[in-house]
Amino acid sequence: MALKGNAVVGQSGGPTAVINSSLAGVIEEALEYPEIHSVYGGAHGVLGMLEEDFIDLGRQDPSVIRGLRSTPSAALGSCRHKVSPEDCRRLVEVFRRYNIRYFFYIGGNDSADTSNKVSRAAREAGYDLAVVAVPKTIDNDLAVTDHSPGYGSVARWLATAVRDAGLDTEAIGVVDTVKIVEVMGRNAGWITAATALARDHEDAAPHLIYLPERPFGAERFLADVKAVYDRLGHVVVTVCEGLRDETGTYVTASSRTIDTDRFGHRQLGGVGDFLCSLVAAELKLKARHDKPGTIQRVSAALASPVDLEEAYEVGRHAVRCATEGIVDKMAIIVRRPGPRYEVEMGTVELDVVANAEKLVPAEFIGESGNDVTQAFIDYASPLIGGPLPAYTRLERIPLERVHVRA
Repeated sequence: MALKGNAVVGQSGGPTAVINSSLAGVIEEALEYPEIHSVYGGAHGVLGMLEEDFIDLGRQDPSVIRGLRSTPSAALGSCRHKVSPEDCRRLVEVFRRYNIRYFFYIGGNDSADTSNKVSRAAREAGYDLAVVAVPKTIDNDLAVTDHSPGYGSVARWLATAVRDAGLDTEAIGVVDTVKIVEVMGRNAGWITAATALARDHEDAAPHLIYLPERPFGAERFLADVKAVYDRLGHVVVTVCEGLRDETGTYVTASSRTIDTDRFGHRQLGGVGDFLCSLVAAELKLKARHDKPGTIQRVSAALASPVDLEEAYEVGRHAVRCATEGIVDKMAIIVRRPGPRYEVEMGTVELDVVANAEKLVPAEFIGESGNDVTQAFIDYASPLIGGPLPAYTRLERIPLERVHVRA
């Protein structure tokens, strides 16, 4: 039988363009079940829950909840907090006090770990608590799920931005010859790989793509850049901020303690500037770099309609699972086999996905190590929700010979 009591939902990790769509799915679905009496939101994830800082989501105007489906960022506020055993025991005490029997946590690998630890603490305390995590990460590195909500939108945003950067570089390439776009990503290059979706013809940008799954070599990189420059006269490169060299060391990363989060993740960045300096010094070519930063993960301007809908449905699925006793799981997206893109919702055990990391597989990376394969294009194209804006090109029609009278 379904547990009777209240539900709480929180958001964790980096905000995205569609995380609030998942939140709306959880809220609207939970309010349909009589056994769920009230739905609370934890302000800034587990941090707010520890402080008993709750928002009554059931008393919100329904139009506000519907509006979440097209609102970016994290409406409840987010956090990056690694729960301690003491935190978990405290959360169970708080849940008991508020008769919270359902815990939904929207986030990535670390959030799945948090959900797993809270569920374990509840069992140890003899408290019945239905825990289901809801996937979210632009990094697309969650294990088992075909893809993660948030990825399709960042892929669409970056593909459009890189297509625009390519046209800019082509136009001004006689002055600014090399453009390097630094893309978010730690150990997995899914976001950087998605920039390949910018291409609408054979010589379109990006001309080179470097992922952290392949060791980065400076000499090989310079040779690649020179080859493209000799052929086209300009070069656009997309690189993951988490690039590593042959020793497994980040090409660039902050060493300051203040730039390391609670989970031990070092702040990355600076690889674009580093590579520009390398190109200028070794190839004597002018290079500039663009670094979109956090706007790429949260912008709603180019949110994928597929991503928005799937984010909503995976939130609803999490609630259905919890009320049916399918607990200690993360809701996932399962792609159905066949040429047509179709998905269904499924689940995976929390301890399988917690802290696990899905890297870009070898079959998605070009043999040269500086591009992706058609298999990746086939995988990622449906996720961005349709074609990018269509651009046109002038045809180079030569002038007819003009006879000038003396």
